[in-house]
Amino acid sequence: MTKQLMIYSRVVPITHERHGRTSVQTGTDWRFAAGLNMAPLLVAEIEPASAEMPIVFTGQGDAVAPVALLSVRGGENVFVAPDGSWSGGYIPAFFRRYPFVFAETGPEGQTLTLCIDEDHDGLNTEGRGERLFDSTSARTQYLERMLKFASDFQTQHGLTRTFCKRLVELDLLEPAMATVTLPDGQQQTVKGFQRVSRERLRALSDAVVTELFRADMLGLMQVHLASLHHIAGLARRSRPAAPRAEA
Repeated sequence: MTKQLMIYSRVVPITHERHGRTSVQTGTDWRFAAGLNMAPLLVAEIEPASAEMPIVFTGQGDAVAPVALLSVRGGENVFVAPDGSWSGGYIPAFFRRYPFVFAETGPEGQTLTLCIDEDHDGLNTEGRGERLFDSTSARTQYLERMLKFASDFQTQHGLTRTFCKRLVELDLLEPAMATVTLPDGQQQTVKGFQRVSRERLRALSDAVVTELFRADMLGLMQVHLASLHHIAGLARRSRPAAPRAEA
């Protein structure tokens, strides 16, 4: 989670000069996310994602963020099947947005420019998927939709930071860990994440609890805490570890 763009590798601004003949095929192969055991979440995703994914928090201070755990082991995403299909019901927006992303440009990063990862396997000039520009050099409806999706993502990112900032201000987060049993019977310890402290939550004043309730933050905290029982489910879905080569 230390690399901000995580799944992106060769990001360039979208222009007609460079991408006039480019098509993008997405939504069928999620293997680009197969090696990630967690995904950043927006505050609006916490409730739908919590139906099958544990929601935890990572980072410190201004960098605190909600994430969905996708496996109890590093380098594994149990929701991506071997054939690249997504085996769960909810797909985090961070993955659905790929290969598009906004980049901050200008003297103080005041301008957002829509970019695309040219290393994405779905990019092609054979017409597979959706074109970025039409025959008149205008943006297609697909590109307009992705521009709006990325813009909405950016807006939700700001709301997510506001939520996390309040958790930090109220000192509601505590380090957490969980020990689970893998399908082969081995014990696995999941650590390095944070959760809302029930004890600290109960100690809040009535005025603060009312404030959090009216801002819909209290409900999000309860959803987050309830989702933690999915950690055991992730363990049951873990695939057998690859056998070690003999020396």
